[in-house]
Amino acid sequence: MGVFVFLPLVLPLTAWPVARLAEHHLHPRAATRLLTAVAAVLAVCSTLCLALLMVVGTAQLPGNPLPDAWSDPEVRAALPYDEIAGRAAIPALLALVTVCGRVLLRHRSVRRRAARALAGLPDTPVAVLPDPEPYAYALPAAARRARGRIVVSRGMLDRLGPAERRALFAHERAHLTGRHDRLLLVARLAAAANPFLRPLRTAVTYSAERWADEEAAVRVGSRRVVARAIGRAALAPGGARPMVLPGFAVAGPVPRRVAALLAPPPAPRAWPPAGTAVGLALWGAVVGVAVSALSSANSALTLYAVLKAATPL
Repeated sequence: MGVFVFLPLVLPLTAWPVARLAEHHLHPRAATRLLTAVAAVLAVCSTLCLALLMVVGTAQLPGNPLPDAWSDPEVRAALPYDEIAGRAAIPALLALVTVCGRVLLRHRSVRRRAARALAGLPDTPVAVLPDPEPYAYALPAAARRARGRIVVSRGMLDRLGPAERRALFAHERAHLTGRHDRLLLVARLAAAANPFLRPLRTAVTYSAERWADEEAAVRVGSRRVVARAIGRAALAPGGARPMVLPGFAVAGPVPRRVAALLAPPPAPRAWPPAGTAVGLALWGAVVGVAVSALSSANSALTLYAVLKAATPL
């Protein structure tokens, strides 16, 4: 496998430039999807790399359930730094599984609590809770054929005018239609699998909110109304929005979102010119993803061939 097995662990660094530039130079819809896909592929590759190294490290431990031939010197000679990297990968992979499991459990727990809060209310697309604290969020459907709901507090509605309420509802509908909860969950899992992917998680969270902002501006017909609604909601005291669900005027730097809405709408181009800064950063991220995928695939095939040759029939 050589040192190529370690490349997927550090290649997420190649996506840092595009994580920042995509927020300003790509359409939010394209940025959200692109950054989520990049984060997912890089996280899978780095996890596969750790799994391969764990196999090497586990084979050297006394009492392991693996075939004895997997710990032969001939097998270890084909693997780089087997004594150090192999054993270090064991606690690293266990920590990865633990952190990702906590992310999934927290996501499931928050969705259940949010659904229980609506018990007894009419089954309408918009659920208004008699809560004086201002908050609003999109609650995705639990079942595939069910519909998601917009949850908003009475305190939030009281702070907004009629046009701003339409902007709020359009914003949350965009979250539900675009299934932004899934994209955000993928970004969180990727960041949990590899800490180098945390900037991409932050960028995906912000881009998803900007995506909903742009959709709301189109539906309402006024970018200023959406910007004013976000500003008024952001000036309200902190509400009780579940943090794993997309919400209104909470995630992402609000001044940047308002400034983006007061500027002309972003160009719908999905792929920027290669000569621009964002174009170069995007190609750098693509190269990083490609090298990571090739390195992990090569390492997996090499390890499979070595272990198959060492395993008696």
